[in-house]
Amino acid sequence: MNAASEKKAEDLCILDLKGLSDVTDHFIICHGSSDRQVVAIADAIEEELLRTCRRKPKHVEGRTQAEWILMDYIDFVVHVFVGEKREFYRLERLWDDAPRLPLPASA
Repeated sequence: MNAASEKKAEDLCILDLKGLSDVTDHFIICHGSSDRQVVAIADAIEEELLRTCRRKPKHVEGRTQAEWILMDYIDFVVHVFVGEKREFYRLERLWDDAPRLPLPASA
């Protein structure tokens, strides 16, 4: 998740949902301080995954309002929030039984 870090994403975390969700294996969650930063973070993640892994998201939503951009890569889902929306929805609390995975050293 170098792309998110390079765009100054805050509080990056990875939740392991294996065995807890039939929809995906992992949530990658982070936030930015403005809608413009949220779009920049999401764009950078999408570009990095396309360039390095040749992966395109199956579905993207929320780009227009840029308060919560969700990028569905099937086996993982990236959530990029503006800070206030992340606090409001509190995905980490909803999935508090999901283990947090360590971030890669470069993230």
